[in-house]
Amino acid sequence: MMDPSRQPTPSTLPSSAEPLRDSKEPLRDLLLGVLLLGVLGTLAELYLLGHFEEWWQVIPLVLLAGSVPAIVLCRLRPTRLTLRLLQTCMVLLVAGGTLGLYLHYTGNAEFELEMYPGLEGFELFWESLKGATPALAPASIAWLGLIGLVYGYGHPVLRKPTRET
Repeated sequence: MMDPSRQPTPSTLPSSAEPLRDSKEPLRDLLLGVLLLGVLGTLAELYLLGHFEEWWQVIPLVLLAGSVPAIVLCRLRPTRLTLRLLQTCMVLLVAGGTLGLYLHYTGNAEFELEMYPGLEGFELFWESLKGATPALAPASIAWLGLIGLVYGYGHPVLRKPTRET
């Protein structure tokens, strides 16, 4: 049986006028900081590597640069709209990173087959992973997207307001 003195009273319950407090706010701030640093670092690295020789190489630059304002907006003014914008950018980062994995791997596989036409099976797979283009590098962009999605998971601004009876 519950102790009646430990039950919340109307004066101790948060009112609907009070802003929603998130007990995970410090962790969310940390995730957002890690996300921003990762996005800016990856963006700088791709720029310094000259990852813009062909039109499709610009895709990760655009996705990363486009996510910076969404991250900043979520930190400065976390609303349902800014969080949905961030989540959209993060889904695009996951998709772009996955596409990059495919493009890097297939590019390496084509190169390996030109160099060694008889290569096949696991040997082709292994050599394609170790090829001149870093086959797994785009996964870092997908990971950044996943970090952003974790940030938004269960965020208090997405909770529907409750009716008082």
